[in-house]
Amino acid sequence: MQYSSKRAVKSAIIYIVMIILTIIAVVPIWIMLINATRSTEEINAGLALVPTNHAWQQTVYNLHTLTSRGFKIWRGFLNSAIISFSTTILCVYFSTLTAYGIYVYHFKGKKLLWGLVMFLIMLPGTLSFIGFYQFMAKLGLTGDWKGFIPLTIPSISSAATVMFIHQYMESILSLELVEAARIDGAGEFFTFNRIVLPIMQPAMATQAIFAFVGSWNNFMTPSVIITNEDYATLPMLVQKLRGDIYRTEFGGIYLGIAISLIPIIIFYAIMSRYIIAGITMGSVKE
Repeated sequence: MQYSSKRAVKSAIIYIVMIILTIIAVVPIWIMLINATRSTEEINAGLALVPTNHAWQQTVYNLHTLTSRGFKIWRGFLNSAIISFSTTILCVYFSTLTAYGIYVYHFKGKKLLWGLVMFLIMLPGTLSFIGFYQFMAKLGLTGDWKGFIPLTIPSISSAATVMFIHQYMESILSLELVEAARIDGAGEFFTFNRIVLPIMQPAMATQAIFAFVGSWNNFMTPSVIITNEDYATLPMLVQKLRGDIYRTEFGGIYLGIAISLIPIIIFYAIMSRYIIAGITMGSVKE
């Protein structure tokens, strides 16, 4: 009886802590979304947790305020979407393919290659930033739409993603399953694409979230690589909201930030389904 009461108290404490953390995480985002539907005067008047009766009309006005002052929000949205989705697909697929090759195949230099992956993880990204820009500039891949290439193609070599997926493979992927596919006459790419990838859904979905969020929120690299405003990403445009032209338009500023955040929330909601659904799908290892 005493054990049950202690367990109930611990469970209650855990739920309370989880509720508090949820509130801390959700309330700022909710306030930002509400402020996106309010005017500057209403925002200055005080905090609000529910939208007003004229929320839709004010949102349309805030959007008009943004777009009428040279804020190309939909062009930036499209540019960020192209870069982020391309980066996510290339990063997740080729990192999984690399991790599969290291895990399944036995070849000379395998330990050396794995050590190189570990070494690349420890290197800070800013260490090679100047050299990376100089290399891209010599190739002529800066300025306009050509800047999309250095913002997407290098994501193929993501050492951290390779390490994560490799560790997941060691715990969930049975080599007997791969051998059985080979005995049945399946090719290597068929085995990888049709058998291994479905098993790896939880790990791939997790890394897809990290890759998408990191690419979508990336400000420093696009701001250096891309100089043509027509090909600017959304974070680059959001930075303009700090200028004098939007200083008194708080509603428009909140709306611009909210629009840049909504795709991340939607992408996370979609990919989290695959994380949960893939847990049981990956339980084939004996």
